[in-house]
Amino acid sequence: MFCSPETIRSSKRAKTIASVATSLTASALLFRTIANNVIPTAVHDYFSSNLQKLSTCFSSQLTLVIQEFDGLIADQMFEAANVYLGEKLSPLTSRIKVNKLEKEKELELTVDKDEELVDLYNGVKLNWVLVSSPIERSISNTRSNEEEEFASSEIRHFELSFHKKHRDMVLRSYLPYILQKAKAVGEEKKIVKLHTIDYNSTDYWSSINLDHPATFDTMAMDPDLKKFLVEDLNRFIGRKQYYKRVGKAWKRGYLLYGPPGTGKSSLVAAMANFLKFDIYDLDLREVECNSDLRQLLIGTASRSILVIEDIDCLIELDNKAISVEGDDAVTLSGLLNFIDGLWSSCGEERIIVFTTNHEDRLDPALLRPCRMDVHLHMSYCSFSGFKTLASNYLQIQEHTLFIDIKDLLEKVETTPAEVAEELMKSDKVEVALQGLIKFLQSKKDGN
Repeated sequence: MFCSPETIRSSKRAKTIASVATSLTASALLFRTIANNVIPTAVHDYFSSNLQKLSTCFSSQLTLVIQEFDGLIADQMFEAANVYLGEKLSPLTSRIKVNKLEKEKELELTVDKDEELVDLYNGVKLNWVLVSSPIERSISNTRSNEEEEFASSEIRHFELSFHKKHRDMVLRSYLPYILQKAKAVGEEKKIVKLHTIDYNSTDYWSSINLDHPATFDTMAMDPDLKKFLVEDLNRFIGRKQYYKRVGKAWKRGYLLYGPPGTGKSSLVAAMANFLKFDIYDLDLREVECNSDLRQLLIGTASRSILVIEDIDCLIELDNKAISVEGDDAVTLSGLLNFIDGLWSSCGEERIIVFTTNHEDRLDPALLRPCRMDVHLHMSYCSFSGFKTLASNYLQIQEHTLFIDIKDLLEKVETTPAEVAEELMKSDKVEVALQGLIKFLQSKKDGN
């Protein structure tokens, strides 16, 4: 095969270039190895750091870091971004994190770690990425001397990158827009949760879905009292600026008192379902000390109901410790600071509910306004309460036996729970009502 002189010269030039490139690469690797071995680590790190800073100064990109937690408190901006970006996932996204708890109605889609997502806002390109760093945390039982164990966890943050010239627009318009959109999505999809104390959790709380079906329509309580409570709740949630203007923490306290079986716990569930507020069930017997009480308060979210049931059984009237173990046990003064002290201002739109069977046993310090603003007496079953129960259980509005039942309810003290139990004994209306009359007559006769 014959090759022209020009072809031969081109081939030689290509070989020469390849040889030079290989030589330069080898020299660079050799120099890098020598530099790493000869130059002290401190000097190497100094120059690397300054070169990186110099590169950053000349870069046109700005990166905002949004941490998942600000100290002990979950960062609102991180949570909002997580919800917002979950709604912005496109068919081109290569990795999506999918969650589905047993009792959740829908799949929850969020951005997976290290996955980049591009958003457009007012024609500006904004790049998001979720970064995760592994950590270890103790899961030992704080109330035992058992050896500490550790579980893997992670610290997450979002990095938002964009051109520096859009800095003011992002801070003043784009991020507030994300907060607003995330709030709207959250309210639309929210499933009310019931939180209980869990010392192994990061914020001392663990949760399940609240599947309690109670509503104000199904509550067998005085109609005027029910109307008052609904109006009071609506007025409270609409008064953000009012509380700010008068200089008070945006919270409200309710005391539900009355005999067992009058629907105090069901009323709390009805309030939560009406407002779509999570419930935090604070069992003071599970709290070891006042510092834990503060930690639990910090861990509760805004727009929530904190419930302390049977407070009369837990508080000593002479301000002795609720828990007798240790010098820093929970005390009445600690509980009062928890309710309306400085720590109570951590968060907004909070409702605190106390329940008791015996209002007269409570310390007057607990009963004053700003601690328990509204006192609601959950009374024995009235005729109007019975009609609500008859509608719920038997799906009837009127019956000839209602006259006899009304007469007996005016003479007998019986709880809505007892009436409901009698109505559940038969699916036949006549049989159920006759059974209730027999029960009420028996109570009247003292049997």
